Order: sequence, then structure tokens, then C-alpha cells
Amino acid sequence: MTLLLAAAAAAVTTILWYTSEKARQLSLGTLALLYWGASLMWLVDAFHAYLEQGAAYFTPAAAELCNDAFLGASVILLGLVIWLVIVLVRDPLGTVRKLLRHEE
Repeated sequence: MTLLLAAAAAAVTTILWYTSEKARQLSLGTLALLYWGASLMWLVDAFHAYLEQGAAYFTPAAAELCNDAFLGASVILLGLVIWLVIVLVRDPLGTVRKLLRHEE
């Protein structure tokens, strides 16, 4: 479940980055790379778990699915937080600078 959520987030983010010029300005490619890295990590984990558990890997208990879904959502949210910090620091559209100048 974690692999599926991370891969879905990576695919959606990549499509948005590829099709939108504004998304490229906002460094959405960085977020896509974060998600693809997480997907690769979970893929390696899935191969390792399959080697240990065999076919039982494909029949997890409901509690395991719930935990994996929560972990996948947490990974997606953490990636979003990291990306938001990067965007706020780089400020590619100058929005934060305009807000700070307006308040002074």
C-alpha cells in the first residue's frame, strides 16, 4: 500500500510538472523526485519482504494495510512539507518578498 501511494503521488506530480509551466517555476520537479525516491525505497523494501515471506507478502492483514496506508499518507505529507519549505525559501514568484515589503 505504501508503494502504491508513493508511486501514485510520484506519477501525478510528474504529470503536473510536465504539463504546466507554472509548476516548473514552483520546482514541482523537486517534489516529483522526492516521491520517486520514496517509491524506489518502498520497491526495494517490497522485494526484500517478498524474499523473506514468499507469497504470504501478497495477503496482508487488514491492520497491516491500515498501517501501510497511514505510513504512505505520512510520506506524502512529509514530502509536501519539505517541498513547501523549499518553495518558500527560494520564492520563485517573489510572493513572500512582496508580502514582506508591503508590511514594512
